[in-house]
Amino acid sequence: MKDVLNESVLVLNRLWQAVNVCTVERAFGLLYMGHAQVVTENSGVFRTFDFNEWRDFTGGQGGDDVVHTVSFTIRIPRVILLLFFDRLPHKEVKFTRHNIFERDGNTCQYCGRRFDRHDLNLDHVIPRDQGGTTTWENIVCACIRCNTRKANCTPLEAGMRLIKKPKRPKWRPFVNVTISTVAHDSWKHFLDLAYWNVELGEGGS
Repeated sequence: MKDVLNESVLVLNRLWQAVNVCTVERAFGLLYMGHAQVVTENSGVFRTFDFNEWRDFTGGQGGDDVVHTVSFTIRIPRVILLLFFDRLPHKEVKFTRHNIFERDGNTCQYCGRRFDRHDLNLDHVIPRDQGGTTTWENIVCACIRCNTRKANCTPLEAGMRLIKKPKRPKWRPFVNVTISTVAHDSWKHFLDLAYWNVELGEGGS
């Protein structure tokens, strides 16, 4: 039997912005103490429930996502709303392949054409052999044709021009989750795909 108390719950601050992921056990503690409410959605309409309301609303229901106590049953929450917390975590935009595609709009930064992602590469503007780093300011999307033409040269050496200078994006910090933790459709409204995937390092392509 699976341990439902260790499943993941998405945590929103009181401005309805995703800020964390916690366990079901922790979520129940926050609900019971009156620090949070359960969030549900039905046909685009969102409702909130305090602990007692949620217990009454879900009591008597069966399934694998309920917790049974001596005196009642209660469905585990998937999203909770903190009532007294309105800050966002201070995190920079993660340096990932996905986020580079997002920043550059899936557009080759040399020819300006938009492509499907599987037809794009990540290019070091200043090649690594010439001291170029794997950073926001030196990585751009490039189509296969332009990437092949540029080869191991700088744009100037290859007779090419960038359509805009690459720089670190200034998106609003957001919750740090990975695809593997996004377990429920009810989370998707609150999550930004641009923060999924692993962070790129010097070994990134």
